[in-house]
Amino acid sequence: MIDVQALQGCRVLDVASFLAGPFCATQLGEFGAEVIKVELPGVGDATRRFGTMTDCGDSLPWMSESRNKKCITLDLRKPDGVVLIKRLVEQADVLVENFQPGTMERWGLGWDILSAINPRLIMVRISGFGQTGPYKDRPGFGRIGNAFGGLSFLAGYPDRAPVTPGSATIPDYMAGLYGALGTLLALQAREKTGRGQVVDIGLYEPIFRILDELAPAFAYKGYVRQRMGPGTVNVVPHSHYPTKDGRWIAIACTNDKIFARLAAAMGRPELADETSWGPLANRECDRALVDETVAAWTAQFDRGALMDLCEDNQVPCGPVYAIDEIFQDPHYAARENILRMQDPRLGEVAIPNLVPRLSETPGAVNWLGAALGAHNEEIYQGMLGLDAAELQRLRDSGVV
Repeated sequence: MIDVQALQGCRVLDVASFLAGPFCATQLGEFGAEVIKVELPGVGDATRRFGTMTDCGDSLPWMSESRNKKCITLDLRKPDGVVLIKRLVEQADVLVENFQPGTMERWGLGWDILSAINPRLIMVRISGFGQTGPYKDRPGFGRIGNAFGGLSFLAGYPDRAPVTPGSATIPDYMAGLYGALGTLLALQAREKTGRGQVVDIGLYEPIFRILDELAPAFAYKGYVRQRMGPGTVNVVPHSHYPTKDGRWIAIACTNDKIFARLAAAMGRPELADETSWGPLANRECDRALVDETVAAWTAQFDRGALMDLCEDNQVPCGPVYAIDEIFQDPHYAARENILRMQDPRLGEVAIPNLVPRLSETPGAVNWLGAALGAHNEEIYQGMLGLDAAELQRLRDSGVV
């Protein structure tokens, strides 16, 4: 293991709010970047008040998703605030924002101005619909990204209204991940060109990008995929099935060989014959009956026994977990997927651990989300060289 972090020496200004942009910065901070979180004085990021509130006054999402960030306050709407952020930009590698398009420009902080101050700057811009196009000025949140991106239409049962596909914040996290990827690509390009660039992401775009063959299947054959409940297009059986103890198991037969192994596990190898459900085309024709047959079989076993039976026959399967079961699972424990941190304001907090794992330059969580303005002195006095009197003047005038 090398005693250095992958993004050590990279400085990120996070002027974003509520998840998408901040999550992008979080990913970078977990692997060594110095992330300076900029928040409105007296107000802070909306994530501080979103979700389960804690005794320290900040929410659990804030504690988890603002890990490793140095928190400062600064009003970008005020002239003195603009002066200070420009000074920070001079020393930054990346700036992340997720305001509605045009907001930074109204404050005199558009790309043209910031790139002139620092030609090596990378500016990550995440918004509801991106920086261009007829919808660019529309506000957007994760739920809108799920809907506009095509995922919500697919979530639920065909005879019922579309449902939330797991979480309304999936687009925020996906956009943050793509923002981090874009940042890494731009940093690599900067090594060759010496110049920064803009990373432009609409919340709906990562959702649209991950919907497998949805777009090409429509363009090629005019196929409009509908809601299928827990089922999956193109393969069957590939769903969630009930167990005797009132739980659920996921089984994924993605090809004919795996279905043959499932049929053997069921004690009905004849189901995989060429004249029966062996070929996928035959299973597709009898999709409902195939799923009913598998469900009737799984309902005879407790989930643990069923998992053993499937694993003995090399049938891909997994428990459909609630969060309490995740906390009890030995594989999660062995992989250290749940990180328990001691926070000076709150005590022990359990959070998801870092992804991905790097063998030589692993990341780290050094601290959880800090109090509003916790690092003002470190940044304004230590980094920018302001004296105590000037910092107090800025406080008194509401700039910081």
